[in-house]
Amino acid sequence: MSDFAHGIETGNHREGNRSATSVQLPDRYFELAFDLNPERFKRGDVSGSRQGEAIPRTSSKAGNRSRILVVDDEAPVRSMIGATLEHQGYEVTLASSGSQATEILATQSFDLVLTDIVMQDGNGIALLERIRADHPQVPVVMVSAIHDISVAIDSMRRGAYDYLLKPFERDHLIATVQRALDYRKALEDDHNYQQNLEQVVRARTEMLRQAMEDLEHSYDVTLEALGDALDLKDSETEGHSKRVTAYTIALARAMSISPAEIRIIARGAFLHDIGKMAIPDEILRKPGKLTKNEQEVMRDHCSRGYNILRKIPFLSEAAAIVYTHQEHFDGSGYPSGLKGSEIPIGARIFAVADALDAITSDRPYRSAQSFDAARAEILRCSGTQFDPAVVEVFLKIPDELWNELRAEIDGKSREYSNFDLDAASPGRQ
Repeated sequence: MSDFAHGIETGNHREGNRSATSVQLPDRYFELAFDLNPERFKRGDVSGSRQGEAIPRTSSKAGNRSRILVVDDEAPVRSMIGATLEHQGYEVTLASSGSQATEILATQSFDLVLTDIVMQDGNGIALLERIRADHPQVPVVMVSAIHDISVAIDSMRRGAYDYLLKPFERDHLIATVQRALDYRKALEDDHNYQQNLEQVVRARTEMLRQAMEDLEHSYDVTLEALGDALDLKDSETEGHSKRVTAYTIALARAMSISPAEIRIIARGAFLHDIGKMAIPDEILRKPGKLTKNEQEVMRDHCSRGYNILRKIPFLSEAAAIVYTHQEHFDGSGYPSGLKGSEIPIGARIFAVADALDAITSDRPYRSAQSFDAARAEILRCSGTQFDPAVVEVFLKIPDELWNELRAEIDGKSREYSNFDLDAASPGRQ
């Protein structure tokens, strides 16, 4: 047995049968144990520093600045371990009890804790559990003379990193401490990696979100261009697509439709007449009454518009509204004679908004009527052409909102974006 191991065993006697008297060790022991000048320590006062204070550094090995807390109620053992670790370049703080260690840990941070198991004011297991709860990133090495495998297993189960049995060699102590600190560094590296990874993921997610917003904006710009092209082809209804889209958004908001679904409905409303691009000009612009055959051709604009949009991925859902926007609640509409809930909710909302704009806009065959007249006509057709639930919500919205939206879209107030969901909110009064 080496002098160091013998000194550790002598200093502890037996953990279950401690002596209250101070242990006196020969100067030769310190020479062998610490490779230090024996004059640095005095007999009977081997701590080298006051309890709870870091041992002054006498070595400054580059890069080795780890802070270690040593807890043991035997002053000689506490000092031996502390001085050995300090000589290796570590910054060491000594504690004589679990309670003192707890106080120190409350105000200082450490990279490693070495603690005795059996101490006069309690056992090290309680301190281990406290450290695991309050400082889970700090590894704990248990030090004990109890040669019982069950004690070691219990310590490991409770979260101890390692278990040192007294007596032990100095090299064994140093190696165990180094492994524990390497483990701590690996935990920190993993934590930093996870944090960096999360930051990268957040950054890339934000980039993707921005890219999707830019793409969606480009989609809406494309829709605006399609709508403008339709207005040029059918000048009789110029501005109709923009107004009916705003009215549809406002009504959908009042019905608590989700923002994501409103965007789909808005796109369908804006492009509801896109199929008219395929209708011959002589029919589309005919000033007089259409013949039966011409009416059939005109009615085909629903399916033509549907076939145009369904092939475009971001408009495939909106295509359903384009196809069904001329259906009536009682089944008397076209092209499929759908009725009630068979008609998509977006198309049922659009039908009311479309009628509102048609009644309050000028036509070659009549002048625009008032919003009161539109309300009366829409109420009259509730249950036949229109969904009564949509009509009920529509009637609760004041005329001021419709007037404001119309003015904005016609350019009398400010530039209006057709897909500005907030601008078309019924709450704006």
